[in-house]
Amino acid sequence: MHIGLNAHLLSSQPGYRSAGIHQYIDNLLRELPAAAPEHRYTAMVGARQPRTYPAMTMRKAPLDTEQPLRRIVWEQAVQPWSLGRYDLYHALAFVAPALLLTPMVVTIYDLSFFHYPDRLPRSRRLYLQRLTEWTCQRARRIIAISQSTARDVAATFGIAPDRIDVAPPGCDFSRFRPLPPEDVAAFRHAQGLPERFWLFIGTLEPRKNLTMLIDAYAALPDAERLPLVIAGGKGWDYEPIFAAVERYRLGEWVRFPGFVSAEALPLWYNAAQTFIYPSVFEGFGIPVLEAMACGTPVIASHATSLPEVVGDAGICLPPDDVGAWTAALRRAQGDAMWRTSAGEGGLARAQRFTWRETAARTAASYRKC
Repeated sequence: MHIGLNAHLLSSQPGYRSAGIHQYIDNLLRELPAAAPEHRYTAMVGARQPRTYPAMTMRKAPLDTEQPLRRIVWEQAVQPWSLGRYDLYHALAFVAPALLLTPMVVTIYDLSFFHYPDRLPRSRRLYLQRLTEWTCQRARRIIAISQSTARDVAATFGIAPDRIDVAPPGCDFSRFRPLPPEDVAAFRHAQGLPERFWLFIGTLEPRKNLTMLIDAYAALPDAERLPLVIAGGKGWDYEPIFAAVERYRLGEWVRFPGFVSAEALPLWYNAAQTFIYPSVFEGFGIPVLEAMACGTPVIASHATSLPEVVGDAGICLPPDDVGAWTAALRRAQGDAMWRTSAGEGGLARAQRFTWRETAARTAASYRKC
């Protein structure tokens, strides 16, 4: 088959757009031709996209499509006229053209725009809600990135579960791995970090459940508390997080370093004593996998997809049980045997998640289609 992949959500530059969906698409394009070399592949990208991939033809649009409205106009009004050349079209993020006669596969990362609609402007939210449902109804196969997302798609859109395949993300083990202690110590010194601290990385927004984490953290006596680093860019409605820190007078204990670059991520994970992820909703939870791949013990919510990632390697807790989170933080601080066991268990479990397997599962979905 000649397969066309809509990869317009690849980011052309570092920043918050170079995480998440970009990372999934980027790694899939790298691995897919080797997973199913019998097919031909063309990746449709924006005009400024500099990346190339082995055995993958890059078809650039004549305009920059990184601005959302411009991308939507291109995908819905212009791109469909050139899709007759493909035997199969893969919409790599939620939505396919409304005018599409080619057999189609669509990848769904999560349905947060249904469950947390205030995250997006009304126009983009309605576009995603209506077009994603319509795309899923028309697609021959739907690829979800977790069992949790697969169940959510089936329940929300009334899709038969046997039309949904699961292809979880992988991890780049050349980057996310235990680093030499001297490199980690030098990073801590450069950042002014203590030898032991707890770490969260993610967008500062309500579904990350950080006000609950601060409630649990504040309940610890000073002797059982480690400094808490909450890293990530500001999303929507982030003010209550800072207000909670002020309310408990935790300014000297909680640090907000802001957005963390992709290059620095492995060092942050390695430097932390424990990685904390209290989110109430995730399509997958890539930061948890990355922390585990670095050998860092993990405490996460028992919500949506996160138990699929953590398994029995770390601690998973109800996202609204403040007392349980306080107890877990106390254990993370005082139980060295648990930290060793959780770090080793997470490192072993992370090896199950490879981009090669993601590509193999995607190719299997093409064959079913």
